[in-house]
Amino acid sequence: PPASPPAATPEGTLGIDTAQIGAILGYHGKMNGGVYQVGVPRAEVVTADGIVVPPSMGLATAINFQPTGGGSAAITGDFVLLGSEVNPVIRALRSSGIAITALHSHMLTDSPRLFFMHYWANDDALKLARGLRAALDKMNVKKPIGTERIP
Repeated sequence: PPASPPAATPEGTLGIDTAQIGAILGYHGKMNGGVYQVGVPRAEVVTADGIVVPPSMGLATAINFQPTGGGSAAITGDFVLLGSEVNPVIRALRSSGIAITALHSHMLTDSPRLFFMHYWANDDALKLARGLRAALDKMNVKKPIGTERIP
């Protein structure tokens, strides 16, 4: 049978170091229902049918950490990629033990053309954050203001 989700944790007590995860990623997120969630917007303007589509309409890379005990986390989400970024991001994720679970497009008239890559892993949360950071470094994402990323 599938494992039960962890019991709900009070805000600030996820059992993983979210401050360190945010520092590694270079982007800080928020807790939602026991999951640490981070959104990373693309740097370029995206349009569909000639209309600007903001990152908040599902065009930001989504990163989710669900604690699984002992400093580990299950991660899932999706990267929003240009075609030229797909293979470099696959290599970065796979070299960090992060599995690719789906690759597809969502729109027919987007510009630039975007691909959505879903992923999954369950391992040490900081190790996974470093793998996700390596993938983000292969992308044209908005750089956070005043945030220094930790290698």
